[in-house]
Amino acid sequence: MSSQDAYAIPFAPDLAWQHSFAELGERFSVPMQATPLPAPYWVGQSLALGRELGLAPGWAESEDWLQALCGNAEMPGSRLLSSVYSGHQFGVWAGQLGDGRAILLGEAHGMEWQLKGAGKTPFSRMGDGRAVLRSSIREFLCSEAMQGLRVPTTRALCVTGSDAPVRRETMETAAVVTRLAPSFVRFGHFEHFCHHGLHDELKALADYVIARHYPECLDSALWGGNPYVAFLAAVTERTAHMVAHWQSVGFCHGVMNTDNMSILGLTIDYGPFQFLDGYDPSHVCNHSDHQGRYAFHKQPNVAYWNLYCLGQALLPLIEEQDQAIAALETFKTQFPQAMAQRFAAKLGLPPGTLPPPSLVEDILKLLAAEAVDFTIFWRRLSHWVRLQDPADASVRDLFLDHTGIDAWLAALGALHQAAGRADAATRMLAANPKYVLRNHLGELAIRAARLKDYSQVAALLEVLQAPFDEHPQYESFAGFAPDWARGIEISCSS
Repeated sequence: MSSQDAYAIPFAPDLAWQHSFAELGERFSVPMQATPLPAPYWVGQSLALGRELGLAPGWAESEDWLQALCGNAEMPGSRLLSSVYSGHQFGVWAGQLGDGRAILLGEAHGMEWQLKGAGKTPFSRMGDGRAVLRSSIREFLCSEAMQGLRVPTTRALCVTGSDAPVRRETMETAAVVTRLAPSFVRFGHFEHFCHHGLHDELKALADYVIARHYPECLDSALWGGNPYVAFLAAVTERTAHMVAHWQSVGFCHGVMNTDNMSILGLTIDYGPFQFLDGYDPSHVCNHSDHQGRYAFHKQPNVAYWNLYCLGQALLPLIEEQDQAIAALETFKTQFPQAMAQRFAAKLGLPPGTLPPPSLVEDILKLLAAEAVDFTIFWRRLSHWVRLQDPADASVRDLFLDHTGIDAWLAALGALHQAAGRADAATRMLAANPKYVLRNHLGELAIRAARLKDYSQVAALLEVLQAPFDEHPQYESFAGFAPDWARGIEISCSS
């Protein structure tokens, strides 16, 4: 068998596949075959996700699983397809897009499974349908890191690699990510059918998503009994809470195009993402974003803009523009409330207690003024509250100007005194992670993986899946970013 031939050994496990998305019809997707990946090997596996899915022990050492999850063997009962969607990219209508390098296998264990990087599809346009090792490791680790942070996200079961060459800015090697989600439907799916005047298909898609993921929207008491308005409002709420969670952990998505927005309010499409090191609200992590459209502090407004695009796409079903606008306007209350709740937890306040807005605004201004490391500040603050030691200068030492932080810490102490100090530190340590996937940590894991050393990928995964734990053996992963990290460039090809 040549390296280009499909894997010849039959794949044993039957995952009882279902194919509800495929059953929507030919307007929605195209049947596919994966492109075989020469001489594949394991790069990283999420054993934790495998346990959640109930996979048989030993899957991560199985040659059959390896061949299936790189696209070389078709699992019995799976039905491969790629879906069509459209969207706005960098604020401009881009027309038809679609799964250019993602192939859906079907639904198993309550999740849709996709192979990302498994070869060309009819929607690849000028692309090769492949993913590279660098970007695949980043998506794999960040998907599971976000799950560890309790941020709504798609998941990643594994990365498989190959020495097959792939040209990007330089020559790289190929890889495939197996990613999972309850649904991979995006805002762009709805935009596609609305833009092309396919209102029957638009309705079929909306009815499908509502029935499977938003059944509460069928309640006749909601939004005058219009399920499509209720659906838009529910997506708005989930999106507001997702972005508030991003802002609270310093996560920059980098490319919030409407085709990269999940209809379930999940973080999806990990490309040029970054967790902030020094706090800079105007930070742009995507070097392809020359206008700074997706800067960190702009993410809430971009989400709101994207929701308006979704609302416009749903208007043929909603019919009343005023109702659509009313549903979208809930973002203006949902997002600030979600942010207040997130920062209440970060500040250790009891459930149901919200911080004075000025307390949050003041600390963010202080962090920005000196570009203080975002993650390290909040974690040190948590331990500072726990210790209650007047000699503990760990937080103060992060700032050159002590006047502002001293006054702020005094205000926080007074707030804790009024709200009750009991369990404040426990709440803070559960809300302020010690570990996030910093760019330089991902870069070191990628460099090692290029030399066939995957131990850094495994170590990072272990830490990132439990980011609120101390992990003293991995203390170096919680340190400040080195100076060379400033030179790491990530773009849409990342």
